[in-house]
Amino acid sequence: MENKNEEVVKQLNKIVEINNDRIEGYETATKETTDSALKALFTDFASRSRGFKSELSSEVTAYGGTPTDGTKNTGKLFRIWMDVKAALTDADRKKIIESCERGEDAALDAYDEVLKSDAPFSEAQRTMISRQRTAIQSDHDRIKSMRDAFEDLKVK
Repeated sequence: MENKNEEVVKQLNKIVEINNDRIEGYETATKETTDSALKALFTDFASRSRGFKSELSSEVTAYGGTPTDGTKNTGKLFRIWMDVKAALTDADRKKIIESCERGEDAALDAYDEVLKSDAPFSEAQRTMISRQRTAIQSDHDRIKSMRDAFEDLKVK
């Protein structure tokens, strides 16, 4: 039983970690833009990830684990890249949105990896993870449509 619990904790902590990345990434993006609409959007996304992290952390604790406070190295690289890019482009809205879209791609990949794992999740856990993934897909789609709108303006 303990090995099963450890696998559940390990997999849940993978997506706790990606939510830590999203929180830090969107807090950084909020600081880097002067656009009030983007600030509101990024604040909303960070808040959603805090809620996801809280739900996941409760499950990790219930299974005898300790929720991770860390971030993925790729997330750290994402935030560093966004900081540098924003400084170089004077916080260009399109570049910030493109960076956020890459971050959302990484989050979706992490959720997909966890859902495909052999971890013996309860039905409630699997439902929670799937619901969170759906919400992140929606966030991704909002960011992507914003990026596409910039591309459409560029073509015209």
